[in-house]
Amino acid sequence: MRRHLVYNAADHISPATATDPYLRPAFPLANRLRRASWNIVWLLLYRPSPRPFHAWRAMLLRLYGARMGPHCHFYPASRVWAPWNLICDEQVTAADHAEIYNPAPISFGGHAILSQGAYVCGATHDFDDAAFPLIAYAMHIGSYAWICARASVAPGVNVGDGAVLGMGSVANRELEPWTVYVGVPAVKIKQRRRHT
Repeated sequence: MRRHLVYNAADHISPATATDPYLRPAFPLANRLRRASWNIVWLLLYRPSPRPFHAWRAMLLRLYGARMGPHCHFYPASRVWAPWNLICDEQVTAADHAEIYNPAPISFGGHAILSQGAYVCGATHDFDDAAFPLIAYAMHIGSYAWICARASVAPGVNVGDGAVLGMGSVANRELEPWTVYVGVPAVKIKQRRRHT
């Protein structure tokens, strides 16, 4: 599956905003204000909430546009960059310090898990363009997929149903369904037994 580019800052931000392209904002003012508002809510209402209050945190994410299935467990120290670009089926889990950087939509199938410190990165920069614009990709993490502790998924990489990305591993290309990957960069080491 090819990477699906959704956002290119060069198409949205006027070169007139700064003479040095490295000083241009990557997002329009409305987006930056919305994120500032969300960060305040995260700091004051989401982060200090008791660990068992999953429904409370799901409600806060929904208030900012997230589409959350039932029984999602997002822990207090988990981070979502843009809730309005988050789509979760049922029982999706994001452990403490898991981070979803989603300038473009990222969807999670049912029972997908992000363990402690896992990082799903939805954007990078076009280093071949002199203006170095931010570019963001739509991504999908499949049902029953498991991104283990401190593992990272690179921009535009899709993770198949039931795939496992081992602890500290880095996925820089698509992960096949029901397959276990480890390493930097992650390589396939074995098939996972299907349980659905």
